[in-house]
Amino acid sequence: MSSTNPYALRAGLLKQAQDLLDHAYHARIENNRYLIDSGLMDVKTVTWPEPPSTEEVLLEAEKLYRFVQKK
Repeated sequence: MSSTNPYALRAGLLKQAQDLLDHAYHARIENNRYLIDSGLMDVKTVTWPEPPSTEEVLLEAEKLYRFVQKK
């Protein structure tokens, strides 16, 4: 995100927010799989995470944008 173009900055932050939330989502899935494979969680009762929503991605991008705006 070395560009000073405001559109490019927002697009980059949006991608970064999506990537962060996707990573967290997949980490929760892998954790559940590990617990199931280890016998610590029952596959019939496990609660699987929901993928990140558009609203969650936008909220995360706004957090990142506020951070970038700090001096």
